[in-house]
Amino acid sequence: MQVTINGRSLEVTDTLRGYIESRITRLDRYLPGIDEARVDLSVQNSKSAGDRHTVQLTLRANGTILRAEDRSGDVRGSVDAVMGKIQRQIERYKGKHWRSKNRLQARTDMIEAEEETEEPDLVRVKRFQTRPMTVDEAIEQMELLSHDFFVFYDADDERFNVVYRRRDGGYGLLIPDLA
Repeated sequence: MQVTINGRSLEVTDTLRGYIESRITRLDRYLPGIDEARVDLSVQNSKSAGDRHTVQLTLRANGTILRAEDRSGDVRGSVDAVMGKIQRQIERYKGKHWRSKNRLQARTDMIEAEEETEEPDLVRVKRFQTRPMTVDEAIEQMELLSHDFFVFYDADDERFNVVYRRRDGGYGLLIPDLA
């Protein structure tokens, strides 16, 4: 597993790096086959000291991306909270994976009523027409609609992308690549 630790407005000491790496290597027990773990640490000046330190953890395993974030008053507390969140996500992911395998078996055995109640139902499909636009036009359209995200066809890349509003007030761009 490749572990990358980045600090923004924060020096990552050897002690902190060792603490984070030891916590991340334990995740291999819950989800074997983690290819990459990326930890982003940052400190922001804020009115409340309770959410100055932000820790974001992104895991890539078996073509799946899991992400957790936490804000608190100290870095170690945020790291511990993020680890708890990511462990719960791993349990949910493994549960869905296990249920889908069981559902396939149940269909072959004609026993599918129990398994279908655990999965949420798709309740809406929405189709929309779009025209090619730039990222700036997509942000403008998102703001006009008062949405938090907007799916658009990028005129430059000739592919579908997603622009979204970040908590810090900025914007993000999701560019999907096939694995």
